Amino acid sequence: MKNKILIGFTILTILTSCVGTSSTGIFGTGVTIAMDPRTLGTQIDDSIMDKSLDAKLLSTNKSYILNVKTKIIDGRIFITGKVDKIEEKLNITKMAWEIKGARSVKNDLKIKDEFNFKQSAKDLLITSQLKSALIFNKNTKAVNYNIDTYKQKIYIYGIAETADERDEVIDEAKQILDVEDVIASILLVEDLRVQKN
Repeated sequence: MKNKILIGFTILTILTSCVGTSSTGIFGTGVTIAMDPRTLGTQIDDSIMDKSLDAKLLSTNKSYILNVKTKIIDGRIFITGKVDKIEEKLNITKMAWEIKGARSVKNDLKIKDEFNFKQSAKDLLITSQLKSALIFNKNTKAVNYNIDTYKQKIYIYGIAETADERDEVIDEAKQILDVEDVIASILLVEDLRVQKN
């Protein structure tokens, strides 16, 4: 009995150190454990993969931590942000594929242009509008999506309960003023390897 309690306490300690106490949970910016349709084991696997990739990026170039964003859903790796050269983009794709458990890699990194405050402000506004729209839309679970905007192109990553929810999220994005394109990488719960029961 003492061993079971000790093992349970150890697991709980490990999980809370992985997950943290914030409401953002293991997925990073948005998905809470209770709302996430992935099993806890899959969430932990994805988190470990994400931390491994972040460590590789940091050891390669410290600026990647600020300029490169990674998201991992069910072993699928999504990369956004900006780098200086095309060679960096190719190298980051290679690093992502080297992460144990990687099932696919989608690299949406852009090559840096000169900083444009007006463009950056517009992108931030687009992201904020879509986040708000998803929060107020009763047919979507906003916490299950991460949104990045670059040059008026919206990149959406997340998990939808149904195809109708996925379509609703994409429709909301397309309705936002000044959006040029919507690139959605939204998995359905049924596409996940292992789901919560």
